[in-house]
This record gives sequence, structure tokens and C-alpha cells, in this order.
Amino acid sequence: MSEIADLLERFRRGAELLAVATTGAAGPELDFKPEGKWSVRQIVCHLADAEAVGVMRFRALIAEENPTLTAWDQEAWGTKLDYEKRKISQSLEIFRVLRSANYELLKDQPEASFERPGTHSKRGRTTLGDWLRIYAEHVENHVRQIQTTRAAYREHRAKASAS
Repeated sequence: MSEIADLLERFRRGAELLAVATTGAAGPELDFKPEGKWSVRQIVCHLADAEAVGVMRFRALIAEENPTLTAWDQEAWGTKLDYEKRKISQSLEIFRVLRSANYELLKDQPEASFERPGTHSKRGRTTLGDWLRIYAEHVENHVRQIQTTRAAYREHRAKASAS
């Protein structure tokens, strides 16, 4: 399997990984925040918005010559878009739909397309292949964060019950 094919498969599986990581999370568990970290709800909202940004990035890199890709302030989005109040079910569905659309677009691109460059406002020169890797890893990293947050919540509850 080529590196691009492997990355595409990891990218495709992102929605499944996120669904499994959040299965059964409800109530106070969704909003539990380990010190200095985001809650499960906030992480899922962030992933949905990141995928929406990816919709434009992937398309610009495929369709335009050396497009400029703008960085976004995830902390500002989290605060000003009320991640703490958004429905996790809706954010999961948005992520799933957008990830599927992005995958369908990317899987049909010739391998040479993954070398198409763009200029990111903070990262500098990047390619479609770089963004495929970044987006595949992004979900995997946040799934681990969700697992860690859920484990911390269970530990927190156990300590509260013991006292």
C-alpha cells in the first residue's frame, strides 16, 4: 500500500474512531474538563469546525495554483462559537458528513495531486499530502485526548463516591 493510500485509509477511519471514542458519553461526562484541557464536547465541536476548514483547504489545494491557506484561532472559535453549549450529536454528524465528503474528493485524486502546494499563513509552504497527514493525525490525537478525558472523569467520579 502506498503512503497516500495508507493516509487516505487513516483519514477515512477518523469518523469511526471518533464515534467509538464518544459512545456512551453523556451528561456531566461530556463537560468534564481535566485541568487546563477541553471537555469531550469541546473537542468534538473543535473537530467538526476543523473539518469545515479542511473542506476549503482541500478544495483550494486541488483547484487553485498555490492558494493561500489562512490559519484559524481554535481558542477564539471555541469561545465565540459556544462549544460548551453546542449539541455533541450535531457536531458528530457534521464531522461525519464533512469527513465523508472530503474523503470522497481526496480518494479520487491522482497521486501527483498530493504534491500540489499552497502557502499557509503560519506553516508556510505545504502540500495536499501534508494536509491529508495533518487531518488524519488530528483526529487520532484528539481521540486519544477524549479517551484520556473520559478516564479522568471515571477516576474523578470514583474518588467522589469514595469520600
